[in-house]
Amino acid sequence: MTDDEPLDEIDLKILSELQKDGRIRNNELAERVGISPPPCQRRMKSLRRRGFIRAIRATLDERRLGYEVTSFVLIQLKSQARTAVQAFEASIAALPHVQQCSQISGDADFMLKCLAPNVEAMHRQLLQFAAMPEVQTIRTYPVLGLSKDAPLPLPEAPHPRPAD
Repeated sequence: MTDDEPLDEIDLKILSELQKDGRIRNNELAERVGISPPPCQRRMKSLRRRGFIRAIRATLDERRLGYEVTSFVLIQLKSQARTAVQAFEASIAALPHVQQCSQISGDADFMLKCLAPNVEAMHRQLLQFAAMPEVQTIRTYPVLGLSKDAPLPLPEAPHPRPAD
């Protein structure tokens, strides 16, 4: 398979099964998608090489690990100059309690997903953000509950064209 070859129905089934259980053994995965283990393993390697599978990791329970507060934080920078954006991103990359950092459009420049063991720790995090010279405004939205955490929706496999 080449890097630009489109996903077929088997590839999509493999990706779907991996989203359900990233630890599935190759033999079981092959059986679920309807192929033998050797081509299943080759396809998995191809999907990784082509970048469709970025990582396989465990999803941990934040609360069981002591993180009682999840919040989304919107950050507006003083400037959108490349140097300011890069400096902010470098500062955020060094903070382990920031789980995600997305550059966005609209009223804010970045949206962060942050974890904290309690409200006081969340407040200290916000003070860290406020101390960054690039930051102009901060808006925080503590999460009250998670209503949905779904796997990535996969596209449909292309349908073969009928022969003329």
